Amino acid sequence: MKILFIGDIYGHVGRRIVADHLADIRSSQAIDLVIANAENSAGGFGITPMIGEELIALGIDVLTGGNHSFDKKESYDYYARQPRLLRPANFPDGVPGSGIYQNQTASQVPYAVLNLQGRTHMTPIDDPFRKADALLNSLDPSVKIRFVDFHAEATSEKVAMGWYLNGRVTAVIGTHTHVPTADTRILSGGTAYQTDAGMTGPYDSVIGVDRDIILHRFLSAMPVRMEAAKAMVELHSVIIDADQTTGRALSIRRHTICGE
Repeated sequence: MKILFIGDIYGHVGRRIVADHLADIRSSQAIDLVIANAENSAGGFGITPMIGEELIALGIDVLTGGNHSFDKKESYDYYARQPRLLRPANFPDGVPGSGIYQNQTASQVPYAVLNLQGRTHMTPIDDPFRKADALLNSLDPSVKIRFVDFHAEATSEKVAMGWYLNGRVTAVIGTHTHVPTADTRILSGGTAYQTDAGMTGPYDSVIGVDRDIILHRFLSAMPVRMEAAKAMVELHSVIIDADQTTGRALSIRRHTICGE
């Protein structure tokens, strides 16, 4: 089966390029499962119920999150009622929503999507490595397709998670830094890996934000109001071909579309 993972959807322009191209990608690449990180989909910070439903209606099966998952207060109740929207599983107990989603593809292949967040140079939350163990141990052994979005800052922590879960999951794909990495590969145990899938949004920017605003911040050290950029929009994703009987990845490749 084929899995499409779309890197951090950033703001309106990121949502627009997904809307313009997702149906074609799904058809032309024979995609069975679409997953996308959507924690920046509302103006670059968080997600709203309306945007979540918009993205699901476009054909995204599962939405993952990260450190911006709860930036919009109106999303809190939405996490509780929309199981296809995930937030990192290693948030403390009692936080709205879930960090794991299980379902079947249209061809009846069971799958699980896990969302975890790193701790290096980020808000300290629970241990993502131990949480990964607990989630994987909770899964029925018949669920072979297991995808992990690891939302983390440090390259070392992401690489470590890849090796930690090597052979136990189908894929570990990193998000958060908005810069696609060139280490797309299959690890020795059959786990597809990439340190960061990149951003689906405006690349004429500083990781999504209007570049003049960020330059002013660096030059003046004064607080600024972040605003999403709008130019040079690109869709960054990976496509993974997996053996549905074993859960092992057969191939992984980057898939990029350049818009206006």
